[in-house]
Amino acid sequence: MRIVTWNVNSIRVRLQRVKAWLAAEQPDALCLQELKVEDGAFPHAEFEEVGYRAVTHGQKTYNGVAILTKDEPQDVVIGLDDGVDDSQARLIAATVNGVRVIGGYFPNGGTLDSDKYPYKLAWLSRLRKYLETRHNPEEDLVLCGDFNVAMDERDMKNVDKWRGGVLFNEEVVGRVQDLLDWGLVDSFRQLHEDGGMFSWWDYRGLSFPKNDGLRIDHLFITKPLLGQLKNVRIDRDQRKKGACPEGSKASDHAPVILDLDR
Repeated sequence: MRIVTWNVNSIRVRLQRVKAWLAAEQPDALCLQELKVEDGAFPHAEFEEVGYRAVTHGQKTYNGVAILTKDEPQDVVIGLDDGVDDSQARLIAATVNGVRVIGGYFPNGGTLDSDKYPYKLAWLSRLRKYLETRHNPEEDLVLCGDFNVAMDERDMKNVDKWRGGVLFNEEVVGRVQDLLDWGLVDSFRQLHEDGGMFSWWDYRGLSFPKNDGLRIDHLFITKPLLGQLKNVRIDRDQRKKGACPEGSKASDHAPVILDLDR
């Protein structure tokens, strides 16, 4: 079983690229972030052409998440649904082939002195509560997405550039560690102990050619899935402009691919 997370940074801009990638890689579930379209504008028919159906939680201009599957997803849940007044489209969940798949676009946090940073911290705490109240760490579950958090120094090339900022500081790492402590494991780190492998590179400053990136796109799995863990890889080629036959511009994120033996 193949489960993938990919921040596409606008599904309109990346449509042909994602379609071509789906046809080639054939994942069972593809979790997308930063759709930047409302639900009614999502290109369902285009994806059905290559054998995928989508459930979406969209928003105009910003945010937005989706899960694309070959088979009909089950028990779809939109948002954190915790009674908090929150208009940001950041979470979607569905059961795919017996695995609960939760896809999220985690808040960036802006700057430490902005109101976006407390929102980020609160959202992470709300997600921990979501797991506690809705799920059991003994079930087959994958929490994936653009976390907007690097977990340790191996997840960045230039540590001094990021240390203490909204993507890497003790507070945000601690909140994500709370998610792991609930009963999750970083699937990528199980198979790749070394650093230098990243999933996001800024468009500016020749960051991709210099490999000056961050690993902020994660696939966390519950411990029952550890015995089924086959491979986790980052498809760096999709960060290249020429990787798509149609030549569409790449997202600043690359897909991260989880393969399970099931």
